[in-house]
Amino acid sequence: MTSIQVADEVFIAAAPTLAGPVVGDRARWRQWWPDLALTVVEDRGHQGVRWTVEGPIAGTMEIWCEECMDGFVLHYYLHAEPVGPLPTDPRECMDALAEMNRLRRITGKEMSFHVKWLLEGDREVGAPAVAAAEE
Repeated sequence: MTSIQVADEVFIAAAPTLAGPVVGDRARWRQWWPDLALTVVEDRGHQGVRWTVEGPIAGTMEIWCEECMDGFVLHYYLHAEPVGPLPTDPRECMDALAEMNRLRRITGKEMSFHVKWLLEGDREVGAPAVAAAEE
């Protein structure tokens, strides 16, 4: 088990095919995770991306977009270990790890709500999901 474990999900009322260009946009990765160096392990298009993560933490991260009803659920996972030294006192170490987890959970939630905002736009609650543009 890793010290930093984040698992989160949010429903996005938009066509699943709209997810790929947003979650696959490398410029957004730098915006969402400015302190991390990401290496793509698997690019699954509109179904998401898997990365290895380096920086102040090292591990793996994933966005998985699962079709659901008229939209999709964006699942976010992060499994990592801190790279820098931790306090030697057990209580201080646990507090430091808890704070790292809290901050990474907030960052993940900010990312998922940003994707939701980008794809749903000004859609009103209860309105139909945002459809993909017809070709």
